[in-house]
Amino acid sequence: MTTLTTPDAPAARRSLRTKVGNAPARERTDFAMRSLLLFAVACAVIPLFIVIGVTVQRGLPAFGWEFLTSNPPFNPTAEGGGYLPMIFGTIYMTAIAVLLAVPLGVTAAIFLVEYRESKLVPVVRFFTDVMTGVPSIFVGLFVFSSLVISGGLGFGTLPGAVGLAVLMLPIVVRSSEEVLRLVPQDLRNAAYGLGARRRQVVTRVVLPAAGPGLATSSMLAVARGAGETAPLLLTALGARALVTDLVGRPQGAIPLQVLEGARGAFQPAIARAWAGALTLMLLVLLFTIGARLIARRSQLTGGN
Repeated sequence: MTTLTTPDAPAARRSLRTKVGNAPARERTDFAMRSLLLFAVACAVIPLFIVIGVTVQRGLPAFGWEFLTSNPPFNPTAEGGGYLPMIFGTIYMTAIAVLLAVPLGVTAAIFLVEYRESKLVPVVRFFTDVMTGVPSIFVGLFVFSSLVISGGLGFGTLPGAVGLAVLMLPIVVRSSEEVLRLVPQDLRNAAYGLGARRRQVVTRVVLPAAGPGLATSSMLAVARGAGETAPLLLTALGARALVTDLVGRPQGAIPLQVLEGARGAFQPAIARAWAGALTLMLLVLLFTIGARLIARRSQLTGGN
């Protein structure tokens, strides 16, 4: 007996919008996770915008050309005046701190990533992590005892810059290490395959590829150092006049003057303190924009 079989009828075309199986449950889970992530982002961003908004609102009345180009008045109750010596001192000390911390930090990060087989890598990483958690006032005490007192340098620009550099160094190391890890290993292998030595791979392949990220990580450290107050209390001490000496004379800084003005009872000094906080925020923003432009330019040059 012969059994005749008929071919199955072709399945009807199903729309992609049709939800089958556990699709509705996955959609609800996705919506819940998106909502949770948006809530976390809002919790992190809203306080930042509030701080920026309050600083701009209270700092703008005293902020202007006179504020950027004049010295603070001797009498804190007097209207007008500016933070020129403090702005110069902040840029001066931060620039020196960058010259001290960034090359050393990037070099340490290169060692941690490119020479990971070394037995010293765990030791360097451990001390870097320890330095990240050291309170800034301890750093100020260390520089105060080692340079200001024992070193005989006295209060000034260089001790202040060293204090800032010590605080910036672990940030540069850890952030640069993460940036260097993002460079694809295939780039290194290709360079090694062409006969390049490790030094050439690092300087001609890894560093150009990681340049924008390294600039950004350095700016994170600059933002941390430019706003520090505690170490400068024990190293720079503060000044109300323009100081260009490296040592021997106390140096002014925006955070120190903001602290002095904000804790007083005189409204003009408090207004200048808000304007100083706004100036510090703008300086960090300018540093960040400048670093991004330099990184983009170096990236384009490397591509040519």
